[in-house]
Formats: sequence, structure tokens, C-alpha cells
Amino acid sequence: MDRKELRDMLEAVRNGELTSDDALECLAQMPVRHGEHTVADTHRELRCGVPEVIYAAGKTPEQCASAAKLLSEAHDRVLLTKADATRFEAVQAILPQATFHAEASCITWYREPQSESRGFVLVLAAGTSDLQVAAEAQVTLQWMGVKTELITDIGVAGLHRLLPHVERLRTADCLVVAAGMEGALPSVVAGLVACPLVAVPTSVGYGASFQGLTALLAMLNSCAPGIGVVNIDNGFGAGLLAAKIAKSAHPLH
Repeated sequence: MDRKELRDMLEAVRNGELTSDDALECLAQMPVRHGEHTVADTHRELRCGVPEVIYAAGKTPEQCASAAKLLSEAHDRVLLTKADATRFEAVQAILPQATFHAEASCITWYREPQSESRGFVLVLAAGTSDLQVAAEAQVTLQWMGVKTELITDIGVAGLHRLLPHVERLRTADCLVVAAGMEGALPSVVAGLVACPLVAVPTSVGYGASFQGLTALLAMLNSCAPGIGVVNIDNGFGAGLLAAKIAKSAHPLH
């Protein structure tokens, strides 16, 4: 339940459309819902503005489906990250409208089609090898109700591929830049734009990249200002942060 739904429920009580007992029962279920293996934090959207998201890796398909069902009963959207086709089959059996985003390894479910978006975020992938992480960020942004586009294969090994996009980059409220190897692309891009930039190191590269550690340290040590850095391969975290930034630039009135 989000703030709007809570406000609507209180208005319904005031107008006599909902009994106080029914409202109390609804409020009693708000903080958590219990499943066999899961305690769903259904109060999180009210506190933080975003529903709880399911990290599917390490969970069985049945556990993913159970958690998705609990969250779908309390919210109008559900997101699972680091998912695969087997977990999707289990979720879809319970939530037929669910969608599997194979490139992003994500599952989304919406009670109704989203009708509005706020803010604009461009997601950049240095190379095709960074695409899975970038796609996860993009799916997260869409799930958050933010308009987003993806630009890929513009890494620093061929800097001329980036330059034609510079004017487009300057139209965004925020950028997400995913890069592995030496992780240089966020520094280059941040030197060309005024908006905030969220950098995502990816675990792409040969031995001395240390599964993304080299890119992470490069991004943390960037001399370009205005860069925030999330954890290695954390496209979800990057998308969520960028969505909050973009929405803050276009507040509801």
C-alpha cells in the first residue's frame, strides 16, 4: 500500500464507504505478510516510496513465487531481479500477467498497465558484455515509472562512438553508465554533462579486472564530479537511485 492508497482508504472511511473495522483489518496486515519462507515487508512503499523487491538468486522457484504472491496482494507491481526462466515459470503460474525480461534477468508484474511516467534517464552500456547489467537498470527504471532509453557499445576503446550521443545525453535528468574492464566510461561521460550520473562497475574483463573490482575502484577514484557509484553488477541499485533522482526533478503537484 502506498500513500495514495492509504489516503483513499481513509477518505473511504470518512465518507462511509468503508467500515472502521475493515480499515483496521487492512492496517493490521500492512507491516508484514507471512509466507512459508518469506516475511514480506508490505509497509516499505509507505515508508520509502518503493515496494520491496525480490532478489531471486539463491531462492528456489517456489520461494520466488510465494514471495511474489505476497507482494502482489499488497501492491500494484512486483519486481524480481537475478531471475531465470525456471523461476519465471513458477511466478507466472501464480501471476499470469508476469513478464520475463531475459536480457535483464528480471521478472515484472503489474496489476494494471502503467499509464504515466516521470523523469527521463538514459542508460549507457560501455560494451555488449555490460548489457545484462544495463538492462537490469532499465527494467528497474521502467518499473519505477520513469521514461528510459538504452545506448550501448560506446566504450572508451572507440570514443568516437560516444560523441554523436552527447547532445542526447544532456537531455536526461540522470544517467546510468555500466562499464567493466578499466571502468573509464563514467568519468568520460561525467566530464560532458551537467546531470547526476550513477556508475555501475561490471564483472567484465580479464584477470586483473578482478571480477569488477578494478572498475569499481576506478569509478570511486574518478576525478570527474557528480558521480555516484553502486556495487559491482548492481544494475537494480543503479536504476533505483537514478529513478529517485529523476522523479525528484519532476515532483508531483
